[in-house]
Amino acid sequence: MCGIVGVVSSAPVNQLIYDALLLLQHRGQDAAGIVTQHDRKFFMHKAKGMVRDVFRTRNMRALPGNTGIGQVRYPTAGNAYSEEEAQPFYVNAPFGIVLAHNGNLTNATALQAELFSTDHRHTNTESDSEVLLNVLAHELERVSRGLTLTPAEVFAAVAGVHRRVRGSYAVIAQIAGHGVLAFRDPYGIRPLCFGRSADGTFMVASESVALEGTGHQFERDVAPGEAIFITQDGRFHARQCAEKTQLSPCIFEFVYLARPDSVLDGMSVYQARLNLGEMLAQRVVSAVPPSEIDVVIPIPESSRPSATQLAHLLGKPYREGFVKNRYVGRTFIMPGQAVRKKSVRQKLNAIGSEFEGRNVLLVDDSIVRGTTSREIVQMAREAGARKVYLASAAPPVRYPNVYGIDMPTAEELVAHGRTAEEVRELIGADALIYQDVDAMKRAIGSLNPAVQQFEASCFDGTYVTGDVSASDIARMQQQRAQSQDDSEDEEDAPPSRVAV
Repeated sequence: MCGIVGVVSSAPVNQLIYDALLLLQHRGQDAAGIVTQHDRKFFMHKAKGMVRDVFRTRNMRALPGNTGIGQVRYPTAGNAYSEEEAQPFYVNAPFGIVLAHNGNLTNATALQAELFSTDHRHTNTESDSEVLLNVLAHELERVSRGLTLTPAEVFAAVAGVHRRVRGSYAVIAQIAGHGVLAFRDPYGIRPLCFGRSADGTFMVASESVALEGTGHQFERDVAPGEAIFITQDGRFHARQCAEKTQLSPCIFEFVYLARPDSVLDGMSVYQARLNLGEMLAQRVVSAVPPSEIDVVIPIPESSRPSATQLAHLLGKPYREGFVKNRYVGRTFIMPGQAVRKKSVRQKLNAIGSEFEGRNVLLVDDSIVRGTTSREIVQMAREAGARKVYLASAAPPVRYPNVYGIDMPTAEELVAHGRTAEEVRELIGADALIYQDVDAMKRAIGSLNPAVQQFEASCFDGTYVTGDVSASDIARMQQQRAQSQDDSEDEEDAPPSRVAV
């Protein structure tokens, strides 16, 4: 999961891209980058860290131009600790291309070998996004016939990318001197939408909140397999570039990843979470008598809509029992279990008066590794709770995700190979209530009847692209373990070896 944005305007775009990235910061906190174009030359600044820390005044002044793209990074492939893998990526031929990618390629290893042996292209990092960039560059080179690049040739290149690439990918690329290109994989797993402002500025972004928060009118989502191309002078072109498509948006976007004020593929994230709370209330009543619950408390922040709706239906008080330190990142997307565990107490503090002597029902959006849940249940007990029940608005996360969410290792998932009762014992709750998989799909799918299928592999084990085998998952797990080992080596190195 990353956040990407692209802008074509008649005015400087550096501040606009910066503002959009701030609105997408929840999608990635590891690194940030912006590339702008002025007089056919790219200007780039990217580094590890949050948007506000990466870009200073001097950096912004060094990003001239009326077109550009940006990304906030949440690493799911390659080396999570490498500054070289911050995006956007650049390749000089053909034309000069920069690219930002949200998603995860399932055939990146095969493509990398193919790029070397057949396309004669070199990749310098472990990032699948660099692989994707070079595939796009090769396809553009194959179809282009001269200095002038037509929209038809651009769309032919994207069609070539669809034929070769597997997995999830929402992409925004800029082709020097020509325009901004955006496209989405044939399943539409990762979100992408576009809009324009009153002055004619075009913006493409991962979530509608980036458009609305910067004064752009949302127009529509990019369809699965579709590509849009906005030329330097603001002309808009769109074409379906995939032979077969099936809208299968990632359901975890609605559970946790996206901002509640976004609308993805015609479905309000906030309303989806209200619906999840309604479905969850039915599960809670069947597991814990409402008379045994004194108060409903959300675990900030994604669970608040679900907890509000659940409390209303149960007829129980809704209280804010935890205060969140907003200056600590989202624990789910922090690399490294030790860092994640340490940050829970820094991130949340209990309000003792809301727990003292009460039977509390804690509501979380999901339970992934269980580390955070165990810490929070313990915090509730330390604050004086008599009993602590825990309800998850999502079903048990039992399977690895390979489409851009940081769940590639089954052994890291607390529900993998365990019953709900075994998970309850590990977490230390008096009761554990999970959402039902089918109920989750109905709750969200009811918001848009056109969505017949969700990418819900972490819950149901079904990989919608149909090309993911046990050996693929094992390979990704091995790569992840190697990345973590490399990071530990770097952290333990003497100062002279640590990159600054």
